[in-house]
Amino acid sequence: MTTAGVMVWIAGGTFRMGSDRHYPEEAPAHPVAVDGFWIDRTPVTNRQFKEFVRATKYVTFAEFPPDPKNYPGALPHMLYAGSLVFQPPARMPGLNDWSQWWTILKGADWRHPYGRGSNLNGLDHHPVVHVTFADALAYANWAGKDLPTEAEWEFAARGGLDGAEFAWGDELTPGGRQMANTWQGNFPHQNLKADGYERTSPVEAFPPNGYGLYDMIGNVWEWTGDWYAPKHEAGPSKACCIPENPRGGREESSYDPCQPDIKIPRKVIKGGSHLCAPNYCRRYRPAARHAEAIDTSTSHLGFRCVLRERKPS
Repeated sequence: MTTAGVMVWIAGGTFRMGSDRHYPEEAPAHPVAVDGFWIDRTPVTNRQFKEFVRATKYVTFAEFPPDPKNYPGALPHMLYAGSLVFQPPARMPGLNDWSQWWTILKGADWRHPYGRGSNLNGLDHHPVVHVTFADALAYANWAGKDLPTEAEWEFAARGGLDGAEFAWGDELTPGGRQMANTWQGNFPHQNLKADGYERTSPVEAFPPNGYGLYDMIGNVWEWTGDWYAPKHEAGPSKACCIPENPRGGREESSYDPCQPDIKIPRKVIKGGSHLCAPNYCRRYRPAARHAEAIDTSTSHLGFRCVLRERKPS
């Protein structure tokens, strides 16, 4: 029996957020305090999202053609309803051009995760994908919940192992055991599938962390509610000044500097996905973070919700 939809109480506390040992956007590591909160035990599944759409008639962003005014210079034939889908290239390309393995497929959306002709048969307990930030927030509002802050998400992902490299300890595969749905092999063309999965996996396919939470690492990236900033703020000089329940950067600072003509803000996503590989994206760690434009949906990005109510005594 799946526990999708069940929430877990996280008592809150102080922990060391970020890392000084990996990607620059994770630094500096710094102390942060969070209040207690409830968090979904698993990412939101296709079955759960289907219930939301059935109840509300909601239509996701990927099901609408993009608005031309948001994409200056785009040709009309490039603006169609669809979403980004990973497609492994036939041969090994360079790793600096993601367009070699990502394609905006017409008709790709949460119901059709691999484009037209695909469906959700057998995927009820897989995480919903092809959801933008607004789509995830709409579901959360309908459920009477919210999206986690980056600090809440990271605190929960660590499972009580403050400072550990991974959500389960300091080894990626302790004793050779695959602990999460990540990429084994030479990304993006060689997927050895040592973990048993080529793409997404059921939300309880791998062991939970110390808080009983599944898929905090791997499977799909997860939206948070925080605007992206290229680095964490430095920690306080005095222990009395540890930030409480921080909320990340500012919207106007989250724009992609590589696309100055496109003013689409970005949120922090966390957790890595089944596409994270040792040779390309080592973001299968609680401290890892990435920026995602709020209008973007992909085949490896989902979400889970939180509820900021005190645990009944």
